[in-house]
Amino acid sequence: QVQFVESGGGLVQPGGSLRLSCAASGTISRIIPIGWYRQAPGGLRALVASISSGGGTNYADSVKGRFTISRDNAKNTVYLQMNSLEPEDTAVYYCNLFPPESRYWGQGTQVTVSS
Repeated sequence: QVQFVESGGGLVQPGGSLRLSCAASGTISRIIPIGWYRQAPGGLRALVASISSGGGTNYADSVKGRFTISRDNAKNTVYLQMNSLEPEDTAVYYCNLFPPESRYWGQGTQVTVSS
């Protein structure tokens, strides 16, 4: 069984930064592909960024150049550094496997970008 716990969200002004953390626990291999996803009010859950077992990364066009995904395998943790935040980034952010499995969705962490 795998559990993902997201943290690090909050309220930030446009242009600000946040770093989200995704702690993975359970009987999993440390080296697994992980994705960060987000769901805005009234919208669908969508992939923001992913990181492969080898460290390769992929980003949604809307966040390229602003967000950086990274992982610390020793800590079973994946991070999402978010810079130059925009009101359109407001959403609940989740982590999961990449591609995701429905049974592993957690509570997510709320990110609100507003002045």
